[in-house]
Amino acid sequence: MSIEASTDERASILLVDDMEDNLIALEAVLGSLNEPLVRARSGEEAMKALLRQRFAVVLLDIRMPGMDGFETAANIKRLDQTKDVPIIFLTGTDSDAGYAFRGYATGAADYLTKPFDPWVLRAKVTVFLDLHRKNQQLERMLAREQAQFDELTRRLHAIETTVTAGGLTDLAELHQHVRHMEDLLHEMQRGRGL
Repeated sequence: MSIEASTDERASILLVDDMEDNLIALEAVLGSLNEPLVRARSGEEAMKALLRQRFAVVLLDIRMPGMDGFETAANIKRLDQTKDVPIIFLTGTDSDAGYAFRGYATGAADYLTKPFDPWVLRAKVTVFLDLHRKNQQLERMLAREQAQFDELTRRLHAIETTVTAGGLTDLAELHQHVRHMEDLLHEMQRGRGL
């Protein structure tokens, strides 16, 4: 991705950890991706951030005071607004062996133990950033197609109204509606690569 990426293409990353040193390490590893990094020092802060803006991925520590990572992940997956945000759990190597299973059962997309390999973490996050951008492109394409379908519906309704009212005397207007509809259909086909 180029540094001049538009705001729509920027993909924020939520870093959730109660330890300042861990947040600094994550920022050092992910800073080169040139994407906004948002910090949260607790599960509660993470939920507030997720409700304020969209994120491409959440890096979530498991062991935190108050709402731990598992509870935070369960809350993320419970809300319609946030349920599709991928979560990568991060935890210490001394963690319980069942943590990985519990993390995946909670809805995590991935699980890494600390200390993690910076290259592996950056590669995994990059995959989720790319997926986020593809989803945004798809949403824009679907919105454009919906607007085109709405225009086709409006034109068809205008033709139907003209025909029903017996106003077939203005064939030029009818021809103009049909021509515009054909143009819209061709544009939609080009957009889909047909």
